[in-house]
Amino acid sequence: MLLLLLLAPLFLRPPGAGGAQTPNATSEGCQIIHPPWEGGIRYRGLTRDQVKAINFLPVDYEIEYVCRGEREVVGPKVRKCLANGSWTDMDTPSRCVRICSKSYLILENGKVFLTGGDLPALDGARVDFRCDPDFHLVGGSRSVCSQGQWSTPKPHCQVNRTPHSERRAVYIGALFPMSGGWPGGQACQPAVEMALEDVNSRRDILPDYELKLIHHDSKCDPGQATKYLYELLYNDPIKIILMPGCSSVSTLVAEAARMWNLIVLSYGSSSPALSNRQRFPTFFRTHPSATLHNPTRVKLFEKWGWKKIATIQQTTEVFTSTLDDLEERVKEAGIEITFRQSFFSDPAVPVKNLKRQDARIIVGLFYETEARKVFCEVYKERLFGKKYVWFLIGWYADNWFKIYDPSINCTVDEMTEAVEGHITTEIVMLNPANTRSISNMTSQEFVEKLTKRLKRHPEETGGFQEAPLAYDAIWALALALNKTSGGGGRSGVRLEDFNYNNQTITDQIYRAMNSSSFEGVSGHVVFDASGSRMAWTLIEQLQGGSYKKIGYYDSTKDDLSWSKTDKWIGGSPPADQTLVIKTFRFLSQKLFISVSVLSSLGIVLAVVCLSFNIYNSHVRYIQNSQPNLNNLTAVGCSLALAAVFPLGLDGHHIGRSQFPFVCQARLWLLGLGFSLGYGSMFTKIWWVHTVFTKKEEKKEWRKTLEPWKLYATVGLLVGMDVLTLAIWQIVDPLHRTIETFAKEEPKEDIDVSILPQLEHCSSKKMNTWLGIFYGYKGLLLLLGIFLAYETKSVSTEKINDHRAVGMAIYNVAVLCLITAPVTMILSSQQDAAFAFASLAIVFSSYITLVVLFVPKMRRLITRGEWQSEAQDTMKTGSSTNNNEEEKSRLLEKENRELEKIIAEKEERVSELRHQLQSRQQLRSRRHPPTPPDPSGGLPRGPPEPPDRLSCDGSRVHLLYK
Repeated sequence: MLLLLLLAPLFLRPPGAGGAQTPNATSEGCQIIHPPWEGGIRYRGLTRDQVKAINFLPVDYEIEYVCRGEREVVGPKVRKCLANGSWTDMDTPSRCVRICSKSYLILENGKVFLTGGDLPALDGARVDFRCDPDFHLVGGSRSVCSQGQWSTPKPHCQVNRTPHSERRAVYIGALFPMSGGWPGGQACQPAVEMALEDVNSRRDILPDYELKLIHHDSKCDPGQATKYLYELLYNDPIKIILMPGCSSVSTLVAEAARMWNLIVLSYGSSSPALSNRQRFPTFFRTHPSATLHNPTRVKLFEKWGWKKIATIQQTTEVFTSTLDDLEERVKEAGIEITFRQSFFSDPAVPVKNLKRQDARIIVGLFYETEARKVFCEVYKERLFGKKYVWFLIGWYADNWFKIYDPSINCTVDEMTEAVEGHITTEIVMLNPANTRSISNMTSQEFVEKLTKRLKRHPEETGGFQEAPLAYDAIWALALALNKTSGGGGRSGVRLEDFNYNNQTITDQIYRAMNSSSFEGVSGHVVFDASGSRMAWTLIEQLQGGSYKKIGYYDSTKDDLSWSKTDKWIGGSPPADQTLVIKTFRFLSQKLFISVSVLSSLGIVLAVVCLSFNIYNSHVRYIQNSQPNLNNLTAVGCSLALAAVFPLGLDGHHIGRSQFPFVCQARLWLLGLGFSLGYGSMFTKIWWVHTVFTKKEEKKEWRKTLEPWKLYATVGLLVGMDVLTLAIWQIVDPLHRTIETFAKEEPKEDIDVSILPQLEHCSSKKMNTWLGIFYGYKGLLLLLGIFLAYETKSVSTEKINDHRAVGMAIYNVAVLCLITAPVTMILSSQQDAAFAFASLAIVFSSYITLVVLFVPKMRRLITRGEWQSEAQDTMKTGSSTNNNEEEKSRLLEKENRELEKIIAEKEERVSELRHQLQSRQQLRSRRHPPTPPDPSGGLPRGPPEPPDRLSCDGSRVHLLYK
């Protein structure tokens, strides 16, 4: 972001504002403010030309006053544009006032006490100078600031010539932010001085050296820090280490220190960027990195079993780098950041997006003022309660959500309701165990001793929480220098030989610092590979409007100390997402039992029919129906009916491992049942059509029927099915697949969704195999219907039940052709699909058995046609085979016809004889008897007419041959 400093030598002041012009309220934002005399204004993100081109700045835009030269801003330094078109604190002017030299506020080897004013030193301020022990003051002990000038020259402290001065001095250059964004030096400087006194009083630590402090006020401003940094580096004495405060100053100092072979030890820097060892190779800090919160957060995610989280952050470097580190850590832990939102000043849209994405576990990274904006939007979007958990930073004020903020439109009660139950993580900066540290002080004794040294109340003193870190920083440095110098009898280097070109001593100090490990007033002090302090994290939860400690986490030992005092609105930690309960849609057990009963009865019927057919196989009427094919039909119906049982089995009855076997059982039973049942009927109707729909060329076929051809046809159909099913099972076996439906919301107010699922038997190329199977089966069904229709008027004794077979084929074909596509359409409705498929199998099997076998049973029972073939042969005198029996019946019929013709001929002969006798009598009366032939023969008469010869006995005799 670019910073533009606009300076103007003279600007108009608004009435009563003394340098701030009152803008007009407008809906466009706030009117640009002109800078004060001898000062300027920083417009963030705008160039000089852009500032000149606009008249208004947007709501929530912030400007910063700056002054030139030896001047300081008096009044509000930062103003913010409000929604009503006005800037904040317009009733107080911002002025650039000349200040006295800041060099008087620092006394080397001594102390300066400022009274009658505030930092920086303005008109009327007074300073008193005092030297450290073993030093005496040279010059005036007091000076007064007037019109930018001090009343007396600056004094200095000169060392006393005492035996104690024989210890060689080692100097520390420190930058304490006594004012600015984080005035942590107010408490950290006294803590450092207290640590130096304690270290220098120890004879077992640096016995030959004395640590001394040279410090300046950085104001947490990198520009100010740059000036004092070069004063420390270019002015004697040589400093062996630098101690900056806030993160922005530490970044500047650490980058420069590498060029001077200096170790940098910070007590108040938390920016994750400082963990970059390539950029800051000699940097250490006793203040943990902001990323130290992340291991604690990950540990809590794992404790409560959360695998999906969301984040929302303010767009600043510290929060962005912290969130990048969190993303890497959760990825290693198998946790996913499902949604990441950021904002600059208005969090309304990001919060709405979190609600839209069903975020449940949310990590929020923003400053306290922005936190109030976020949770006001959280209340509006109802993104709180028993379904949600928020993770926030723990260094907010305890009543941050109750503080009045004109930038939000939520009440205190609404804010209190929205933040209830959230979790905070905060670095532990004071040892909670209250044990003795390396300085032989407990944490509570340290607090009491430090409080006595402070000029103001601890709550009003900046950096009071970080003071234990500053105290332990001096101890970490002292122990590292003691190890480097060979304290305690070990050989080492001479610290007084250090200079900015001596990298050897720097490397030894670095190694000693890197291996630091001791108990301090802030807890166990140890540095990680990036030079950052590893510390405990305090975990708190907002319960009933106040924060309660619920645990500590030690990231160095991965130890979570849990107090079990956490409370949840819903009674238990919420789920990280809407809990999806997978439920299987199982077949209705009432339907399954009902159809199973029908199927069982059908199997019993098939067994009865099969037994009847086998028992009466010797009966001629049964024999003329091809009983072996009928037996195959009964067996096929039994197999098809048995397929109903695996067809209704699902996860309610069997396990996942058994499902493939059930799938194969369904396929094989249905396939073989259809081939045997329908194939035997198709074979009969096909033979009848082949033989009796032809004319002259098939007459010989009608006289004889060879059964093996019928059996071979059925075997061919069954073999095709077996081959197809075997290839299917080997190449692409059936297995269990899951069909998932749309989520369903339960009627109860519970945080779950129902995900219905249905089990199917399927394979990778299921459609291909079904196409092959249904294709040739469908052709057989259609061909069977055609053959049945063509042979409906044929009558033959060879297969006396072919009309019943045709009727059964009609029913089976119609049911199959209707059921197959319907079940495919209804495959997602388990009850309907099972009902259609199973009832089609049951009905087709029942119809087939009833049509084929019941008429035979009825005829044998009602007509008593129970004679066997042998008995019938004895009555007719014909042979024992079917062909001779047929010939015998034909001959008997022909004989009866001939007997009738003979009777008619005999009657005609008798009539003719009577007429002949009558004529002979009449002739004898008219003519006398003829004399006998002379030869002695009978008398000759007239010759007989030719027609009379037809009555010759020889001709009549021929009729009986």
